[in-house]
Amino acid sequence: MSGRVRREEAVDVVWSGEWVAERLGVALEGDGELQELLGLALRRNPKRAHLLVSNVLGKHVPQKPSVVYGAGYGLGERVRALLGADDARRAVVLGYAETATGLGHAVADGLRDAPYLHSTRRPVAGVAQAGGFEEAHSHATSHLLLPEDPELLGGGAEASGGAEASTLVLVDDEFSTGNTVLNTIRALNASHPRERYVIVALVDMRSAGDRDRLTAFAAEIGARVDLVTRSSGTVTLPEGVLERGQALVAAREAEQAGQAGRADEAVAGVAPVTRITLDWPAEVPDGGRHGFTPAHRAALEAALPGMAERIAGALDSDVRRVLVLGFEELMYAPLRLGTALEAVLGADAEVRYSTTTRSPVLAVDDPGYAIRTRLVFPAHDDPADGPGDRYAYNVAGAGFDAVVAVVDSTADTPELRAPDGLLARLAAHTGQVLLAVVPSYAPLPVPHTQEPAVLPEPLRGPDFSSYAPEDVGWLLQDLSHTELEAPTEEREEAIQSGGAHYAESLPVEYQPSAEYQALFTAALDASAARIARAVGTVTETVLAERGPRPVLVSLARAGTPVGVLMRHWARHRHGLDLPHYAISIVRGRGIDATALRWLAAHHDPADVVFVDGWTGKGAITRELAAAIEEFEASGGPGGSSGPAGSAGPVGSSGPAGFNPEIAVLADPGGCVRTYGTREDFLIPSACLNSTVSGLISRTVLRADLVGPDDFHGAKFYRELAGSDVSGDFLAAVTARFDEVADQVDAETKELLAADRAPTWEGWAAVERISEEYGIHDVNLVKPGVGETTRVLLRRVPWKILAKRGAGADLTHIRLLAEQRGVPVEEVDDLPYSCVGLIHPRFTRGATGADGKAVQGA
Repeated sequence: MSGRVRREEAVDVVWSGEWVAERLGVALEGDGELQELLGLALRRNPKRAHLLVSNVLGKHVPQKPSVVYGAGYGLGERVRALLGADDARRAVVLGYAETATGLGHAVADGLRDAPYLHSTRRPVAGVAQAGGFEEAHSHATSHLLLPEDPELLGGGAEASGGAEASTLVLVDDEFSTGNTVLNTIRALNASHPRERYVIVALVDMRSAGDRDRLTAFAAEIGARVDLVTRSSGTVTLPEGVLERGQALVAAREAEQAGQAGRADEAVAGVAPVTRITLDWPAEVPDGGRHGFTPAHRAALEAALPGMAERIAGALDSDVRRVLVLGFEELMYAPLRLGTALEAVLGADAEVRYSTTTRSPVLAVDDPGYAIRTRLVFPAHDDPADGPGDRYAYNVAGAGFDAVVAVVDSTADTPELRAPDGLLARLAAHTGQVLLAVVPSYAPLPVPHTQEPAVLPEPLRGPDFSSYAPEDVGWLLQDLSHTELEAPTEEREEAIQSGGAHYAESLPVEYQPSAEYQALFTAALDASAARIARAVGTVTETVLAERGPRPVLVSLARAGTPVGVLMRHWARHRHGLDLPHYAISIVRGRGIDATALRWLAAHHDPADVVFVDGWTGKGAITRELAAAIEEFEASGGPGGSSGPAGSAGPVGSSGPAGFNPEIAVLADPGGCVRTYGTREDFLIPSACLNSTVSGLISRTVLRADLVGPDDFHGAKFYRELAGSDVSGDFLAAVTARFDEVADQVDAETKELLAADRAPTWEGWAAVERISEEYGIHDVNLVKPGVGETTRVLLRRVPWKILAKRGAGADLTHIRLLAEQRGVPVEEVDDLPYSCVGLIHPRFTRGATGADGKAVQGA
């Protein structure tokens, strides 16, 4: 395969896929235009290391706006010819976020009269989700469909003038395996069957097997499926290319990090930044997120020349090379502003167009590589999955005299203008920066008999918790200024007498002695590698079975440190930026239904993976399964919570699709399928309370504090910052990730092939102990190191059962038991390292004034 191709604007230039092809043996073969359309780059992705980089898409490679728009418009004209004018007028065009939103819109323009919609990864309050699907190989996999007109995708009589369902035209930049398109058609055809689909892409890179699969699928649903592409070919991937590609990316990134002065770090910005007023038509949406009609198209066409004149008038007189830079899904508006600016400036200037992206790609400054440079900056549109890096490729060093940054008003935030933000990054690499803001379109709310409540937003550090804001979003309300603590004896008596629920108050936070704090430090040092191994194993299992980009939802509070560590593992090993939230679940009361509704509004519920620290007897495992079943039976996201914020029997929007399986670090009770280990060992995060969990209390659910549309509550103990070891715990474990990586790979492979069905061995042991010790209440038997620690820290303990020979894992248990005067009984045939027994039939006086147990009470 030749490394050189002839292009329209230059002769004998190096093909921009040559660097990857030479090092990894990736071969791109196809018709004569294929190498002109595509280059190759590498990225961190657990499913696919290589990236096909389009030269006419306007995403990663700056290109003439007229070339980008013409590529899509020309494909649209071919679809129009295929369907005929009448059917083309009745078709609906659907584009894919984020890369094909502009391409799909241009295709719709080529059909002339077809309405357009693109998928989105941005939830919009008040807009009902009409559907969704997955793009398995993408950096961000979940797509939402949010049309303002609920009939747009239906294609029924109302949408199509009374005739049969209209043709759906699906547009993506590349057709690689066909999985994304199949997922979309399968999801939409189930609710709105139609007889014809047309798939449009710039390039068709499917294998013969993928082509056969599409043919079989079309026959299965009884529909005609046509394909319209500009070019076609295949990508040949040698064996082991994924692993070798990942290793190459890691090596190059390490090399770049060690060099003095990173290419993607902006120096002090020198170019002026000027905001310009576009006078964007108020009636025209910013794009196709909620639908774009022929009437919108006509209004925009009329307004484009005037907006381009305003941009041209703001450019310095000596500007000759201009980049119009769009923003993630906002591709069409800046593209059309670019085509209009080309017309206004004419031969006096050279205009190029590209957009920013959330996809991390390796940059290599080599003419045979498609991504020469990258700028890195923080997200500036308050994304639903939390903060993260964003990128602009091939902008630095490209010689642009001016950059016109086009964003929507949702993304016009302080982060955009921050010292490390996008505008500052651009200012270091050009002579002038113009900022043009397109108003974010807000669909009119659909009338309801009762307006749904506005869901609260997650809390994040440093305002709530000592964790980094990107590490966890707390789906809780802050009750820090509410007096909730009660003496241990008072709480225990109220709980056991039935006068109060344990979640209605908080225990006084245990303040560890110097001896106990030293014990924690020693335990952390001794067990960090063991924990890292379990973290890696459970994370890899989740990625293999629920990936490639699960949404981690930890059960506050014990699950939260584990969820944060799982997020760190995914980022460290795979470059994945997994969303992570903490949610409240209360034994006997269920899960926070408001938090579930928030998750369903911002993510595909099927992606949600619930995370906890460990299992005891499996009470929370059963509680979660029952709560999810009740939540879905009540109508899922559209239902209303009960009077205390838990799942209640109101609403009827249909199942939410949450999977109640829990992933845990340790499963000594044999209660779950997804775990890091089934050993009962000391997890140091169980040794302490808030000071190892981001300074957050356990959760609170009380009717006078938590309304039907509120999150459950918790407190942020800011005053304990001097004792906080949350960061130390994370750092100690993450420092051992590389050391345990090989063990994790081996254990994960073994686990995935094993029978991991829950045995509920622990539950049987708890029932036996409850009867044997005359307790007759399994809720007062707390098995495992973690649960026993909680008994000693938060409840009134009666006695501790320790497995004979358990050793160092119980050192802190013995210390706490000694401090509280609780006997430790050595026993045999215990499936756990230890079991904590809460004082049965408790009344005040069972402990003395010093808090120690009074024997025989």
